[in-house]
Amino acid sequence: MECLFCKMIEREIEPDVVFEDEHVLAFNDINPQAPTHVLIIPKKHISTLNDIGSDDLTLVGRLQHTAAQLAKKFGFAEDGYRIVMNCNDHGGQSVYHIHMHLMGGRRFSWPAG
Repeated sequence: MECLFCKMIEREIEPDVVFEDEHVLAFNDINPQAPTHVLIIPKKHISTLNDIGSDDLTLVGRLQHTAAQLAKKFGFAEDGYRIVMNCNDHGGQSVYHIHMHLMGGRRFSWPAG
């Protein structure tokens, strides 16, 4: 198995888990860009956003629901937070297993920052 996140799901590599159920794994990012920076991944391997099938829609919704629940748990849901999903090289994707970045605990600006 070559996928970094699949290795984490299988516990070949131990992530710093903040949430897990039968479909989703969420863990602290090793290179945080905010006071709280969590990666939320499906346990099913899907390489990119382009590879999401119609049978994956409920699963992708679970990622968003998990992000909202974690934002509440960490105490920044009301102040606001950022969710980012990257797709392919030009979009900044570095691990080819879809994942959502949940970042909170500070004010964000637009465009980046």
